[in-house]
Amino acid sequence: MKIALASDHAGFAYKERLRQLLQEAGHEVCDFGAYGEESSDYPDFALPAAQAVARGEVDCGILFCGSGIGMSIVANKVPGVRAANCCTEEMVRLSRQHNDANVLTVGARLVPFEQVWRMVEVFLTTPFEGGRHARRVEKIHRMTGR
Repeated sequence: MKIALASDHAGFAYKERLRQLLQEAGHEVCDFGAYGEESSDYPDFALPAAQAVARGEVDCGILFCGSGIGMSIVANKVPGVRAANCCTEEMVRLSRQHNDANVLTVGARLVPFEQVWRMVEVFLTTPFEGGRHARRVEKIHRMTGR
């Protein structure tokens, strides 16, 4: 898979660790920053990563900030992006099965990295169930102009 990664300063260490693990697993990673731990603004990195997902340049995105909330808010401003801010594997599984989430956001200050890796594995392997959920996702698309 081709995966967009992004973070602000608070999520930088997680992004770097995840980038390495994803590449070792054979995934292609597009790194949208941040590129260090100095203070930075999450919208500067979330927006281009989310846009890459919306344009189909990558298969999905994984974004980190302190809480995951800021990254989620920005990503969800991009038509065609369905970002889910998750803190458990079950939330990730449901976001994929029921909402066809194509961006995962995580709070680096809230979730231990070992749990993040398990969440990412769930995110990358759980299919969208479709059915009644497809109708709901399509309503979101119509409301937001895709």
